[in-house]
Amino acid sequence: MVKVYGSPMCPDCVRCKKNLDANNLEYEFIDVNQSLRDLKQFLIYRDTLPIFDHCKEIHDIGLPALVLEDGTVTLRWSDYIRSQGGTPLADLEQGAACSLDGTGC
Repeated sequence: MVKVYGSPMCPDCVRCKKNLDANNLEYEFIDVNQSLRDLKQFLIYRDTLPIFDHCKEIHDIGLPALVLEDGTVTLRWSDYIRSQGGTPLADLEQGAACSLDGTGC
């Protein structure tokens, strides 16, 4: 099963969950705010995988992060939904962001 590392405080994570639910895709949501063990596991991914390099450069967190069944980590949840035969919903909540510059999470 796909694991989604995220936070309910993150607008991008909320959109990701809504889209996964709307497309009836199974996933385990791991709230990094609820468990230090889960936060540490996410930070291991973030600190060691090149996929997070751009996030770190622009001071974003890198959430939501999906860990696919084969262990691949992706930040492109829309692409994952499409790869599963789903269709991402239109973004109805423009402007919500948690980055310092207001452009993302």
